Parts: sequence; C-alpha cells; structure tokens
Amino acid sequence: MLPRPAPAHRYTTTTLVLGLLATLASGAWAGERRPAVPHGRAETTRVSGAAGASTPLAGFAVQSTAKVSDSAAAVSSPGYPATGWHPAGPRSTVLAALLADGVYADPFHSTNLKKIARADFEVPWWYRSDFTVEDTARRTFLDFSGVVSAADVYVNGRQAGSATDVRGAYTRHELDITSLVRSGTNTVAFRVRPNDPNKDLTMGWLDWLQPPPDRNMGIVRDVVVRRSGPVALRDVHVTTELAVPSLATADLTVKARARNDTGAPVTADIGGSIGGTEFRTTVSLAAHETRTVTFSPAGTPGLHLTEPRVWWPAGMGGQPLYDLDLTATVAGQTSDTAHETFGIRDVRAPLNSDGARQYRINGRALLVKGGGWSPDEFLRWDRAYAEDRLKYAVDLGLNTIRLEGHLEPDEFFDLADRHGVLTLPGWECCDKWEGEVNPSGSGEKWNDADHAVAKASMAAEAARLRDHPSVLSFLIGSDSAPDAAIEKGYLDALRAADWPVPVVPAASDASSPQLGASGMKMTGPYDWVPPGYWYAKREGGATGFNSETSAGPSIPTLDTLRRMMTPAELDTLWRNPDAKQYHRSPSSTFGTLRIYGKALTGRYGAPTGLTDYVRKAQLAQYENVRAQFEAYGRNATDAKQPATGMIHWMFNSGWTSLHWQLTDRYLDQNGAYFGAKKANEPLHVQYSYDNRSVVVVNNRPEGAQGLSARATLFDPDGTRKYDKTVTGMTVAGNGAHASALTLPSSVSGLSRTYLLRLVLTDADGKEVSRNVYWLSTEPDTLNWDGTTWYYTPTTRYADLGGLASMAQTPVSATATTRSSDGTSTTTVTLRHAGSGTTPALLTDAHLVDAGGKPVLPVRWSDNEVSLWPGESVTLTATYRTADLHGSAPGVRVSGWNTPERTVPAA
Repeated sequence: MLPRPAPAHRYTTTTLVLGLLATLASGAWAGERRPAVPHGRAETTRVSGAAGASTPLAGFAVQSTAKVSDSAAAVSSPGYPATGWHPAGPRSTVLAALLADGVYADPFHSTNLKKIARADFEVPWWYRSDFTVEDTARRTFLDFSGVVSAADVYVNGRQAGSATDVRGAYTRHELDITSLVRSGTNTVAFRVRPNDPNKDLTMGWLDWLQPPPDRNMGIVRDVVVRRSGPVALRDVHVTTELAVPSLATADLTVKARARNDTGAPVTADIGGSIGGTEFRTTVSLAAHETRTVTFSPAGTPGLHLTEPRVWWPAGMGGQPLYDLDLTATVAGQTSDTAHETFGIRDVRAPLNSDGARQYRINGRALLVKGGGWSPDEFLRWDRAYAEDRLKYAVDLGLNTIRLEGHLEPDEFFDLADRHGVLTLPGWECCDKWEGEVNPSGSGEKWNDADHAVAKASMAAEAARLRDHPSVLSFLIGSDSAPDAAIEKGYLDALRAADWPVPVVPAASDASSPQLGASGMKMTGPYDWVPPGYWYAKREGGATGFNSETSAGPSIPTLDTLRRMMTPAELDTLWRNPDAKQYHRSPSSTFGTLRIYGKALTGRYGAPTGLTDYVRKAQLAQYENVRAQFEAYGRNATDAKQPATGMIHWMFNSGWTSLHWQLTDRYLDQNGAYFGAKKANEPLHVQYSYDNRSVVVVNNRPEGAQGLSARATLFDPDGTRKYDKTVTGMTVAGNGAHASALTLPSSVSGLSRTYLLRLVLTDADGKEVSRNVYWLSTEPDTLNWDGTTWYYTPTTRYADLGGLASMAQTPVSATATTRSSDGTSTTTVTLRHAGSGTTPALLTDAHLVDAGGKPVLPVRWSDNEVSLWPGESVTLTATYRTADLHGSAPGVRVSGWNTPERTVPAA
C-alpha cells in the first residue's frame, strides 16, 4: 500500500453532518443491472466528460481478501489482472455476486442456504472496477452510499477514503478524486468489511427470514463518477406549500448549495426552470466557499402556482409530477447541472382525541392501509420486479408500503411516486439501530462515532427522499423510540434538509423527548388469531394505528410450495405442525406452524394430504386477511376509537416463505392476496363478526346512492335459510360506511356450518360487490387474558367442518386472449355447471402456460369467487405477453369443492 494524504477537498460523513448534504439529482442512481462479463474483469465504464455528468460504475470484480495477497496499491491500479475474481453488478452484495456466478445452489430451495459457510464472509472482500476519463480538466468526484458495513477506498493505487469515515449503509460520501484520475483507464477499489447488524448501523433481517451468510456485506447502491467545473451544485431540492383545503394555490421554493471547488474567487450564474417558469441569479463565491442559493415566490412570482397539479395516492386522484432543472455557469461555460422531480401535496399527521396518529393528505383524512415491504434477501435490485410488486399493492387496494430499514434505491421511490403508493420509511428495530434504547434487542450500545454515523445516515436519507411525494413520514424508531441525544441528531439533520412531512418517534406506542407520543401501536398479533379478533377494540383490533400486524402464517400455492421444498419437507408440512420449518423464521417463537396447524385442524378438520392442507390453508387465509382489512375499514369513521391505519405484516417476503406475505417470492397469489383484494374493493359490502351487521364501505372519493344490499344464509348444501334485501341505500365517499341490516342471532334450522352471501347492486341493478363467508353457529372464543406480544389464544374454534360435506360441483370455463403492445388480457367466463343446489365455493382461476406452470405476475379483476347454481362470472387477467415465453395460455380452474381442470385460452 502506498499511503498518501487525502485530497484537500473531500466531502464525507463529517461534512454531511455539518449540513453539506451531497445529494444526487434524481436519476443519478438510475443505473440498471448489466450483464456479467468474463471472470477477472468488470465492464469498464466510460465516464462522460460533460459538466454535470453523473455516471454509475457498470459493475465490479469481487474477491475475498483471504485469496488476494497483493497490496491495496496493486489491486487498485489499472491493469491489475484480477484472475479468478467473480463478476458483480453495480449494486451487489458479495453473496449476490457468488450466486449469480453459479458458486452456490438455489438458496430459495429447501435448506440450500444453510449449506453456505458463513466463515467465507468474515474477512473483507475487494470490489474493483475500471472507468475511463478522456478529459481531466474537469473536477471528478466519487459519489456513493450503500456500503455494508464499511470500506477503505482506493483510486489508481492511492487511498481516497478510510473505513473510519466510510461506514454505515446509509451515509453518503463524495470523494474529490480530481488529483488522482488520469486520462484513459482509471481504477477504483473498495475493501469492504464484514457486516454485523448488531455492531454496525446497516441492516439485518430480525425474524423475517433465515439471514444470508454474508449478512449482506457489499455495495448495494450505485457508485457514481461525477464531473463538474469550478462550481458544483449540491443539495438541490424544492419545498412546496399547498393551500389546504382549497388546493387552489401552491408556493414553491427552490434551494441549492453552490460550491466553489477552486482555490480562487469565482462568480457563477445560477439559472433554472420549473415548467414554463424560469429564474436566475448571480452568486460570488470565495475560494472553497459554499453558499445556499434560494428562489422563492417573493423574487420569482412564477413560483406561486395557481391551480397546481396536486399529487394524490392511487384511488384518491392523479399522480402528476413536476421537473426542476438547474444550471451553474461560470465565464459562459456550463459548470454543473442538476435535475429533480417532485410532487405537490400536503401531509399532516396530528394525534386524534384518542391519541392515535391520524394522517391527512391534501386536507382529506387517510386510513392507511398498507403492508410491510421486504427487499430481496440478497438485496438484488430488479426494477421490473419492484414495479410488479407495487402494481400488486395498487391492485389490492393498498395505499401504503412500510419500509422498516432496507430503504430501497431511488428508483423504488420514483416508481412509488408514479403509481401513487405512499411509503413509510424508517429505521429498523432490535439491532444496532436500537442498541442504545431497546433492552430486549440484540444491538450493542452506541459510542460517539455511532451518533455521527446515525446523524449522517438521517441527513443523507432525508436529502434523498424529501422531494418524493410518495413519502408519507419517517419513523426514527421502530420497536423503541430514540433517546434525547439520538433524537436530537435525527431532528437536526431533518430540519437542515427541509424535511417536509411528519416525523414519528416510533412504530410502537412509545415517546421521545421532543416529538412526544408516537400515536402508533405495535400490539400484534404476529401469529394465528381467528377472523373475529380484528373487530375487538383492544390489542391488535381495529382501533388506532397498528404499525405491524397479521395472523402470521401464509401458506403459498401448491405451485410455489413445490418450487421451494422437497417432497419430504412437504410431507412434514402437512403431517406435523410442531416440526421446525426452515422457511418460516429463525426465531424460536415463529419456528413452527404449531398454532396455525392446530387452528386449521380445529376449524376445518385434519388435513388428509398436502393438497387438502393447502386448500384449507387458502380458505383460512382468505377469511382472516379479509376480516383484518374489513374491520379497519369499517371502524375508520367511528366517533370513538376510530381505526386510523394498519400495516399488514407483511406485504411480501424476501425469500420463499411460509409466513407474513400477501404475495409470495414468485409473485403467485394465494388466499391471503385475494382476501385483501376483496376487502379493499372500491365499493364493498361486508359482514361484521362482532355484531352481525352488514355494512357497505365506500372507498371511492364520491358518494353512492340508490344501492341495494342483499344478505342470504345457506346450509352447505345450498338450502336457503334466510334472505333479506335493503334498498335505497346512500353511502358517502372517502371511506364512509353505512349499515344495511343486522343478521338475526339465530335462524331456525340453520346448520352448524353455514354460508353467507352478500350482494350489493347499484341504482341500475348492476352487481358491484359480492362477498361470501363461511361461518359457524359456534364461533371462535378468544382467551384475552392469555394474550402475549405475538398472539391471543383461542380456547374454542368455530366449527367449519361442515364444509367437508359439500358435494363436488363442476365449474365450466371458457377463455380467450387478446394481445397488444406487449400486454395480454385473458378473459375467463366461469359458470356453475352442476345440477344440484350446492354452490361452488372459492373457485380459483390460475393462468398457466402449456406446461401447467403459472404465468406471473398477473392482475385479475377478481378471483376466488363463489358461484350458486345458474350463476356465471367473467374475469380478466392482465399480464406481459413475454411471460408466456412463446407458450399458449391456459386457465386452470379449481376450488374448495370444484374438481381441477385446465382449459385453453389462446
């Protein structure tokens, strides 16, 4: 190693804390994954010489320091052979690179992940990349974050940064490497240190999944080479002030830091535009001076907008975005440029009279209906995969995604902006992030350096996220709130960044010295409870804001199960609920399916095989997830203890999992998915487990009039026992509800297991909502006194065993497909084809290819529907034509009491 002093002007963690937030313009991290290149070389990146250019490195070659004896100077010099190294993408953990290189078997299958030795990742690893520069007259900077957990940085054989400063997954670093680069090929190398979430302010996996053996060590965001002239533009952003509730006007303020990177005074012209409004000023800067430049409506009347285009979450309005372009010019030559995309919206989150956090967006109350987001376990970024999941969230009627740590790259928030999905980012629980304040966690206590890293992390993330209209809040604590010192660091950084939306001290019922009470609760459950649980206004029931909650296990479809487990493991799955399940959780609390399995048998009867187990699981998950969302939806407008928000724990899993997911790793959709989709439909009729009321919830902005609600009770064989219709109903919009009727407490002759069919029709007699329940005259009984942090025991199960007596009922299907512009739509008509009275319960349509493999992702208009004799329903499935891989589509139809069959859909 050939050490040398750092360049005179380096912008790292320390300067971030001081307020020189080195924010990249939106899109500066937009490098997509590129194909791997041969062993020993990473693709050489050609760096643009244009002022304001930001060029992400195309990829790296990686190798363990245990296998490299050469000096850092040699490794980081152009021409170093890197023989036997592994190719890696521009954002890659060590293990992600090795998986892509075929070193290990599929870690999502069986226990393959367990076979990867952790010892291989307990030493630093080298990341090496070449880039070319033709013009060295401009200044050159290396700009990056996403180092897990710390790194020494070298350029062309010289050290440019130390792991003492370059540490923490979220801190941003800008290294001035002007004096180190040369015309032609240049090399940058990172010696990345191992990660330990209990010791480092990075990221871990808690009880979500089996942790990766490398603990995500690597570089998981783009490393960008930036070029500029004598004056650089940094910290560019727009603050917006929307008139609420009129939404008639909005004031925009543009801010930027103009930085003189030379040793002499300089005068710069700073000019920009938003839409048709242009603005300009001149700023004089002393040597190495940085000055904030501000454009406001007072000096630029065009920044006072009338009739602004207001951004709304999906389902509440549109998602218009604005563009800011800014240029610094010195002596007539462009010195630097910046671009930001932003939206105009107003977010408030006061505490209501019950002390619960009540969000309001653009003056309208918002019931947060969300899910907990997980990235890929190995932090592999795939834009299309992320967008598919966000489209699923919209399809489910969700409006929010919570990111507990694992804060995704810029493109994720760009996608959330464009699809209207609100985000709740925040720090994670229980490891180093809460080591100072969470006595039940595993994180180590903080030292002074940790406080600096935490503050720099907050500064960097605030600068990165503040212009995204999809960002609803930032949670600076999860299970625990920060203490006074930590909170002050966070809040100082947020204020310096002009943070525009509410800051919440914790996701749990906790308080911090400055912010006060969180207004949230984290009362579970996390394991199985019956559907009626959600209606109780206590613990995790539908009152206040529950930041993470669900009934735990979510058994995937049979297709997914066969992809992720061996036949022997599948046999154990249905036979032995007490067995440890590797694909559930590393936690001893959630290591088995004991509670879930006992409830499944107690309510539906013991499974007779894998297929029977899976079909019972889908009924159980449908009814439970539906009840969870329905209860929160019904109680949102209550006068006392209203429900204000709920995050289903979780939306997805980062690997092949048996719990906490509405959609699985492969984007297949099970009962949990369609239960949520049913509950969150725009205009919805539902049953209340607590008081037997039939309620209509209107999630549309506008009210609805002239509605008719019909409730019919049936024995499992289809014998009608009760029927009542209420007409002339009116329901206001924005989440309001109206009660149609209350079912009688007893009905003569009704079987112990029975069916409830609800049908809602509009003023023209068109069916707008249908909802079918399977219920029991012997309801589930909860032992509230036995409640733990993760569930409430059930002392008696509802008797749903009568469903087993339902006669097999055929359902006919016809399907056709039309394709245009890369998108296919398959239209399926399902018809009850039986001659008896028994309905076809929870009939599922699965789009498959010619080999019977599911075509995913797919968005259905509706699914898992129940049909009575003579009834039919037409469904549509929309998907990418390319996902057929040249095959003809088919539709596989099955159901609780419907034999499986597949029909062509070409």
